Amino acid sequence: MEWLLAYLVLGAFVGFFAGLLGVGGGAIMVPMLTSLFAAQGFPREHMVHVALGTSMAAIVVTSISSLRAHHKHGAVRWDIVKGVAPGVLAGTFAGTFIASRAPTQPLALFFSCFTAYVAVQMILNVKPKPSRDLPGPVGLVAVGSGIGAVSALVAIGGGSLSVPFMTWCNVKVQHAIGTSAAIGLPIALAGALGYLINGWAAEGLPPWTIGFINLPALLLVAAVSSLTAPVGAGLAHRLPVATLKKIFACVLVVLSAKMLHTVFGA
Repeated sequence: MEWLLAYLVLGAFVGFFAGLLGVGGGAIMVPMLTSLFAAQGFPREHMVHVALGTSMAAIVVTSISSLRAHHKHGAVRWDIVKGVAPGVLAGTFAGTFIASRAPTQPLALFFSCFTAYVAVQMILNVKPKPSRDLPGPVGLVAVGSGIGAVSALVAIGGGSLSVPFMTWCNVKVQHAIGTSAAIGLPIALAGALGYLINGWAAEGLPPWTIGFINLPALLLVAAVSSLTAPVGAGLAHRLPVATLKKIFACVLVVLSAKMLHTVFGA
């Protein structure tokens, strides 16, 4: 029962920040799920892979709820979504094949280093030049491919990359967050499918796990996150997002350190 409650609490936390900051929630889910799976005695060789796959599948539900809430506020730039979607789908699906074949420890180290980079980016809150603008169609596809590939490796909805990219190109921060929530859907769909396929024949997976997706964690996290994502999205249009990003960045650092301790300790 305590594990079920832990999944519910995690879902509430993930959904809120997904709506608030336009992130898919993977940056929170992966280290937390890794710790929960380790405490339940999941096989160490697949622990991070299952956390990544489950996170991607849960982001499908979270991103739908989040993007609907942001769309109601008129904050989704669908022209940008259409431009990056082809690259995002291809990059994410390809990235899952790389991640699924990587050993647990290097994968965890890459995740933590990337998360630390994102945290520093949020804390510094670097401002773009006034003249900077979005790239053309080819550039958007290329950017989408890069965002998708990295998102698959660390099981994020892409917000940690797409929000800074769009704000750097002088897209209004609320629009960047809303658009990022929409971009998270094709990332999550391609990523979940990729982890499902790559883990299908894996041996020694824990019970109730299909591919690299753990069903109890997926269902409980997704159910609650879909309820709290609209709450976060509503607050994103009223609260000082820059301050919240710095708080969120500190949370990411702590969670990443916990993940490293779980994977490399003992």
